[in-house]
Amino acid sequence: MESDAGLAQEVESILAAARERGGGGERVAVDARSLTDAFAAAEADGRVPIIAEVKPTSPTADGERTDDPVELAEQMVAGGAAALSVLTEPDHFGGSAKTLERVREAVDVPVLRKDFVLYEEQLDVVEADVLLLIVRFLDEDGTDDLEDLLSAARERGFQVLVEAHTAEEVERAVDAGADVVGVNNRDLAKLEVDLETFPRAATAAPDSVTLIAESGIGTPEDVAQMRAAGADALLVGSAIMDHGGDSDVAENTRRLTDAETQT
Repeated sequence: MESDAGLAQEVESILAAARERGGGGERVAVDARSLTDAFAAAEADGRVPIIAEVKPTSPTADGERTDDPVELAEQMVAGGAAALSVLTEPDHFGGSAKTLERVREAVDVPVLRKDFVLYEEQLDVVEADVLLLIVRFLDEDGTDDLEDLLSAARERGFQVLVEAHTAEEVERAVDAGADVVGVNNRDLAKLEVDLETFPRAATAAPDSVTLIAESGIGTPEDVAQMRAAGADALLVGSAIMDHGGDSDVAENTRRLTDAETQT
């Protein structure tokens, strides 16, 4: 069900919780592992660059995974993941800053902090290699400016993945200075996925931008579709995590990272 603001009620709930969360206090300083170098290394190794997502659950998941997130992360890397995404949103995704810390200590690939960051003080929660900023939720009353947050994140050493959903949002991201842009195939107004979203929105990005396709990618055919539309990398969560199941996370990852060798 949609709210008056045009967002699904689940998303409104997530944002309301995000507005109440403060920062970590002491200013974070990050010595980041390069995301684009990790993508290039995967390509050189014949693998599709995949950011595999560690998320115990989500509002769109059927069930949850209760495995140790560090073990899951290690399996994803064993399956060929070029980078990892770790949820730190606690109320709706079961994430935490401590989980990200543990995962980042255990692996040698870049780790993205996946959360709903609305204010500069919320940057200072945990060290990560990459930080997510979502165009739709910034530059509005009560939130910080995208360009200012992007600059503040880089001053701390973060690389930044700026997420968009439409061509217009991709343009806003690029105008703000983003050089890594994710296009979310999921419409946050309805929480519905349309894999034609990435091809439509990606055309607004210049060649200099690293493009990441997000959400709804579950099969080698989906991988091929996103790559043909210009995706440099893909962010995959539920298809790898198998919420409510117990399938092999390493094999789920490998099925996608090896997708282009199977055709």
